[in-house]
Amino acid sequence: MWKLALNIFRKLRDKLKGKGKSKTADKKTSQNNDSSWEKRRKELLAQAPGSAPIKSAKKKLPKTKSTRPDSKKSTRENSKNQARPQSTRKPVKKGPVPVPKKEKSLEWNPAEFKVEPAEGKKRFHDFNLSSELMHAISDLGFHYCTPIQSELLSHTLAGKDAIGQAQTGTGKTAAFLISIFTKLGENPVKNKIGFARVLIIAPTRELVMQISNDAKLLGKYLDINVISVFGGMDYQKQKNVLNKYPADIIVATPGRLLDFCEKDDINLSKAEVLVLDEADRMLDMGFIPDVKRIIRKLPKRENRQTMFFSATINQDIRNLSNQWTENPEQVSIDPGEIAVKSVEQKFYLVSNEERYPLLYNLIKNEKLERVMVFCNRKDEATLIGNRLIGNGIEAKVISGDVDQRKRINVLNAFKEGKIKVLVATDVAGRGIHIEGVSHVVNYTLPEDPEDYVHRIGRTGRAGASGISISFASEDDSFTLPAIEKFIGHKLNYIHPDAKLLVSPPPPVKVTKPNTVKKRTYPQKNRRR
Repeated sequence: MWKLALNIFRKLRDKLKGKGKSKTADKKTSQNNDSSWEKRRKELLAQAPGSAPIKSAKKKLPKTKSTRPDSKKSTRENSKNQARPQSTRKPVKKGPVPVPKKEKSLEWNPAEFKVEPAEGKKRFHDFNLSSELMHAISDLGFHYCTPIQSELLSHTLAGKDAIGQAQTGTGKTAAFLISIFTKLGENPVKNKIGFARVLIIAPTRELVMQISNDAKLLGKYLDINVISVFGGMDYQKQKNVLNKYPADIIVATPGRLLDFCEKDDINLSKAEVLVLDEADRMLDMGFIPDVKRIIRKLPKRENRQTMFFSATINQDIRNLSNQWTENPEQVSIDPGEIAVKSVEQKFYLVSNEERYPLLYNLIKNEKLERVMVFCNRKDEATLIGNRLIGNGIEAKVISGDVDQRKRINVLNAFKEGKIKVLVATDVAGRGIHIEGVSHVVNYTLPEDPEDYVHRIGRTGRAGASGISISFASEDDSFTLPAIEKFIGHKLNYIHPDAKLLVSPPPPVKVTKPNTVKKRTYPQKNRRR
């Protein structure tokens, strides 16, 4: 067996050796053929007349530049020379978005803003204000100072601390904003991003938005940035604004401000002015511990100007003001005097069942166009708003349960006149300045007399006239003596006429149309 295997192995070895010999032989024959062909070609060329002798056929020719249009270099040169088609897309600018430029007041002539002197009134011309600030005051239609403005500006423009006791609608916001813009305008500094020069703290988001809007109107001709910071809105968007623009003036609620301070997005170590608005409201809402933490991050009271405002000055507020101010000047405006002079107050004695018929007939018969209705509870405000809508009256509800974005949209619609009636709780009682509110209705009387003054302060603002209508029933009439004591005079009570108590038509249920389309599926061809 092993002999058979050995024979097979030998035969395979011989075959492999034969293939190798044949390959080498082929190579030798091919080389001989090439050399013979080369000799024959030389002989033919030598016999041709006028031909030069060639030493070798394998002589390399010099390299020449390629002239083919499809070469890489030529295509690059051609693409450079050819005109590129103009794209319709706008070029995208890199880097941060530039700060919007302020309006210029070069064309405005201060001589056009003339206000004649009047006995017992003070003009803004009597103070040394810049032309840019006077231009903005002229645009807003301010001619004479309100009582708190005339008293406050004489102290704050000199750099002194101040404590002001005043209700909403007295013009105190414009007073401290004018002082702030004057101080910043006299000391222009290129502020760094994240460092605040002025800090204004307010208790509610609505009040922060209102102060910020007023500041932008008064400072529209000045190169001063105003940034508002408050809860209920996108945190990242507010952070992007703080990291992009210098924060000359920051208007904030205490909670959201502390969040940014703890993450080093806002630095208060170089703040020059501090304003605390509605300090009594902050005390009631439990914000004073947060405010104390914020004030510790500010310079000492000797190195900053502090303005402190409150509707009431009790012992707790007085202790806080003494801690945070340095030799302040006190300015006080009687709340009862403001309410009597600017707002006509009416009180209707009704039962609980007569409240809504009276509200509906007042709006319909007197054709009221811009009314604010205040309630004590959220569910009550929602119920009244739905009934008004069902009776064909354009109404919206704003309360603590409403999302912040929706609140802003509702307030803007009311300002633009798209909504006739705004039903609100006391969340909108302070800090909401809407021009042209003709009537304020207290559907239910507030338990706190201060809230009553704040409610009716939505009309008759800054010297304008307004009408306040209040419903007093067996459930809330016990608050009337406290209101009379707070405003300092007796109130007149009347019974409504019979035509004002006519039952309104039954409300129509407002149902949203079903816009959702049913999904349809294609029928498959089935074999039968």
